[in-house]
Amino acid sequence: MLENSKFKVTIQFNDPSLDIADRDEEARNLLAQILDIDEVLAQQVVDPNPPAEGKGIGGFLAGFLTIEFYTKNAKSIFQFLGDRLLGKVIELEVEGNGKKLKVKASNQNELKVAIQQAQDFINS
Repeated sequence: MLENSKFKVTIQFNDPSLDIADRDEEARNLLAQILDIDEVLAQQVVDPNPPAEGKGIGGFLAGFLTIEFYTKNAKSIFQFLGDRLLGKVIELEVEGNGKKLKVKASNQNELKVAIQQAQDFINS
């Protein structure tokens, strides 16, 4: 594991009990909080196929955000995410070093397992 390896985490809020606007609000709320962390780049995910009618949510995929960080920041990023994603239905995709990991969580126990898998993935 190199401290200067870069990783990207894509988070999708996909709670079926929430409508698209509420899922997007979840993503934007997390984005606003994570922007305060040093050495982290976070942003909403641009919609690669925006609706022709212009009815998308600002040209972004609703409920999605990406976070880019270096290996040395992984522990604090995942601790941050673990604290803020409790009770959320999410899907995480972690990319780095030419590999990808995709995990889902719909409750507290699954979130703990997903966060641990993501950390193990980065540390491998």
